[in-house]
Amino acid sequence: MSQEPARWSQPFAALLGAYDAQLGFGLPSIGGKDSMSGTFNEEDGEEINVPPTLVSFAVNVDEGKHMLTPEFKQAGNKIIVIRAERNGYELPVYASVMELYDRVLTDMRAGRIVSAYAVEGHGIAEAVSKMAFGNHLGVKIEHNLDPRDFFAPGWGDLVCEVADGKVGELACTYTAIGEVTDHAVFAYGNVSIPLTKALAAWNETLESVFPTASGVEQTKVTDTVYRAGSVAVCTHKIGAPNVFIPVFPGTNCEYDSTRAFERAGARVTTRVFKNLSAADIRDSVEAYKKEIKRAQIVMFPGGFSAGDEPEGSAKFFAAAFRNEILKEEIMKLLNERDGLMLGICNGFQALIKLGLVPGGCITEQNADSPTLTYNTIGRHISKMVNLKVVSNKSPWLAGAEAGGVYTNPVSHGEGRFVAPKEWIDRLFANGQVATQYVDDNGKPTMDEYWNPNGSYMAIEGITSPDGRIYGKMGHAERSLESVTKNVPGRHDMRIFESGVQFFK
Repeated sequence: MSQEPARWSQPFAALLGAYDAQLGFGLPSIGGKDSMSGTFNEEDGEEINVPPTLVSFAVNVDEGKHMLTPEFKQAGNKIIVIRAERNGYELPVYASVMELYDRVLTDMRAGRIVSAYAVEGHGIAEAVSKMAFGNHLGVKIEHNLDPRDFFAPGWGDLVCEVADGKVGELACTYTAIGEVTDHAVFAYGNVSIPLTKALAAWNETLESVFPTASGVEQTKVTDTVYRAGSVAVCTHKIGAPNVFIPVFPGTNCEYDSTRAFERAGARVTTRVFKNLSAADIRDSVEAYKKEIKRAQIVMFPGGFSAGDEPEGSAKFFAAAFRNEILKEEIMKLLNERDGLMLGICNGFQALIKLGLVPGGCITEQNADSPTLTYNTIGRHISKMVNLKVVSNKSPWLAGAEAGGVYTNPVSHGEGRFVAPKEWIDRLFANGQVATQYVDDNGKPTMDEYWNPNGSYMAIEGITSPDGRIYGKMGHAERSLESVTKNVPGRHDMRIFESGVQFFK
């Protein structure tokens, strides 16, 4: 930490402040990271010095119906500031602040406050900017708001949007500072800034560090909807199909996937593949064999199995299912019992490495096989994307509208679908391209804002030749109302309901 007071005193003071806040609010410590010992020597002797930094983080839970998102919701609503009382040292007066927050919560639960943002180091200006960016609504700030107050840090304060006509009903004390407008402009005093200009400046700050565009070639993308004359029909009917979801070390979407299938009426079993010893692996293979034998559906869930192994994610996942015992059971499921398979994100990566998509059977990949590789921007992406259903061939999409656009979350580092032109032409001709990334006009595109991994021909999901195996990158299992409450458009492709309905 050296002998420089600033090297150790600032992080130490921050730690004391965090401790004071925990005692004052009666909250537990969640976690954090410091860089007080942040000096390193490279091989050439150059010293790398990390500024004294403290990062803390916390989490809270509540019912989704009580959650507010920070984006402004509607033109005409009022913007207010709720200020936390501070003492002479700029520290919160805890009893007063907790009483204030209780009143704010009452107003939120009553629907008077419809969005809120916790003010940070750059004050009200930062808060209203980010709130406006979300839904591209404008802001008109009152002339009498002092610029010093507009840009001053406001830790503990809240900027809130209040439904039109509800300001007089608020239980908390507040200061009105402006109004939400339908003009995409920031207006304050004699200054008017287009929202697009402000948003571009905000995004540009880190573009050189975390690029959002790689310069990928903007090639023309196929834009057709395949309509099959017939769709696979199940001859082994059952009221509530059994779904088996294998869980590997690093898998993290089994809970969401289970809930989605159970909500659709299926019975679900999840089982962890144990790999700490050779005996564990043998036991897991036997257990998986039994689960596949009694299942009508096998779903490979999302996550980062085996930490996204070197030289390709889902490699360990695929290696396990190439075991002859499991391979045989999977092929019996598909060939003898009209079974279905689904793979999402990491599960799609496993399906494609096994050859189950697009081939329909477990085979070895070769140099010309379709595959999923690193995103064109070279890093993980996490955002909402628009997906267009471009084939009705798969039973998994029976409940979706052919040609319809749905919004799903994506979260991956290796989601770029690549394949030789001959393969891609064949997949479109066979109706095996199920879903594509599209822009806000419903057009498939190579623009990385809409096609964030740079997939060839904007392909997001493909199926086996008969459509019974479907792999996709978008997390349909996460498209719940609580997740998408501030996201416009349709979200539920009814994939899980369609899979269950196939057996009825």
